[in-house]
Amino acid sequence: MKPGFVRVIGGKWRGRRLKVPEMPGLRPTPDRVRETLFNWLGQKLGGTRCLDLFAGSGALGFEALSRGAEYVELVDQSADVVRLLKEELAQFKAENALVYCARVPAGLRPPAQPFDIVFLDPPYQEDLLLPCCHYLEEKGYLANSALIYLEARAIIKDNDLPQRWHIIKAQQAGQVYYHLAVRDTK
Repeated sequence: MKPGFVRVIGGKWRGRRLKVPEMPGLRPTPDRVRETLFNWLGQKLGGTRCLDLFAGSGALGFEALSRGAEYVELVDQSADVVRLLKEELAQFKAENALVYCARVPAGLRPPAQPFDIVFLDPPYQEDLLLPCCHYLEEKGYLANSALIYLEARAIIKDNDLPQRWHIIKAQQAGQVYYHLAVRDTK
């Protein structure tokens, strides 16, 4: 497992590097995509509870912590990835995060309280994005007005998502389509 690196691009840890294990299917969200996403989120991160599913390099969860998220859960199905993320959290002295290994979505721990922001960037070949969206909605993982980041190999439309979700931003970078959805309060 030979690591590469990604950098945290903003906040208190700006410029710090995260190790990225060399594993099949692991593709960290590119810097310019992360920068756009966190510009979309703007000042909404302060005091939020975030869930980073399919955490991989941890770039999205660490970026959220760096920019003021109150708490982040990072979940990955690889025990090696989880071990590396725990080491990184210890090096960053981040105490407001939890990392655990689980098959998503069925292996997720029930939330202590709903999440304000969720990052969904599953391996494309496993076709888990939309099933995860519906699982999170049905099982009470989301706060009212939650924001959900979706990364996929194809564009996502509102009618693909749970009824209360609506795409508010979408862009493409190369072969990556990325979206920000909001959960309606009704």
